[in-house]
Amino acid sequence: MQALRGRIVQAESQAMAAPSVSVLITGANRGLGLEMVKQIVEAPRPLRKLFACCRDPNGPRAEALQTLAKKHPDIISVVRLDVDNLCSIKQCAQHVGSLVGTGGLNLLINNAGVLFRNTLQKTSPEEMQKTFNTNVIGPMSILQEFLPHLRSAAKACGMPGMSTSKAAVVNISSTLASMQRIQQTYEFTPAVSYRISKAALNMLTMCAVEELRKDEILFSLLHPGWVRTEMGGEDGEIEAQESVLGMCDVMASLTEKQNGAFLDYKGNPIPW
Repeated sequence: MQALRGRIVQAESQAMAAPSVSVLITGANRGLGLEMVKQIVEAPRPLRKLFACCRDPNGPRAEALQTLAKKHPDIISVVRLDVDNLCSIKQCAQHVGSLVGTGGLNLLINNAGVLFRNTLQKTSPEEMQKTFNTNVIGPMSILQEFLPHLRSAAKACGMPGMSTSKAAVVNISSTLASMQRIQQTYEFTPAVSYRISKAALNMLTMCAVEELRKDEILFSLLHPGWVRTEMGGEDGEIEAQESVLGMCDVMASLTEKQNGAFLDYKGNPIPW
C-alpha cells in the first residue's frame, strides 16, 4: 500500500512540474467527447485551456457541457464548431489562436463523427457524402486550419521528441476500419460508409505523419472500443468512462515511437 501511495504521489508531483497545456476536443457535448472533457479537466496534468467544441453550444444537447464548463470557467471554453462547415472551422481556429497566442495548441482530438449502419446495398450516395464530410473532410480541414497553432506549440515547447504535451493530433478511428478484421466484424456491423470513412481517416493521418514529421507534431489513431453511447448503442461492451480513462492513459504515454500508431483504448495495436 505504501508503495502504491508513493507512486501516486510521484505521478502527481511529476504532473504538477509539467508545463500547462492547451487541448481542443471536437464533438465535446455528448458521449465520448463529453467524458473526455470531464476526465481531462479533472486530471492532475496542468491545463492552460480546454476548448470544448460542438455544433450548437447554446442548444439543449450541450446543456451538460455548459454545466461542466461553469464549474471550471477559467479552464473550459465552449466553442461553436461545425465540422461540416469550413467557415465555422476557420472562425473557431481564429478564436482559439487569439486565446492561445504564441504558446499554441498542444493537443487536438478529432472526436466528432457520424455513423450509419447500412449495408453496401442500402448505402445511398447522400449517406456516403454526409459521412465523408464529417469523418474525413472535417478532420482534414481542422488540421489545415489549426496547423499554425500546433506548430507554435511545438516550437514553444523547446524539448526534443514528440508527445501530447508538446504538439499532437489524435484522431478517433475504429476497428471497423481494419481491413484485416472485416471478416470478423462485417456481419455484426456492416456500416459501410462509416468503415470506408474511418479507413480514409487512417490514410489521412498517415499522410500527415509523413508530411509534418519535421514539425515534430505527433499523430495517432485511437479506437475507443465498443462503447455504450448514443452512437455505440446500449449493447456496447464498455461504458464511456472506462473507454476515455484508457484513451487518456494511452495519449499520455505516446512518444515519437508511436507516431502514426493505430491503437485501441488499452494501447494494443490494431491491424490495418
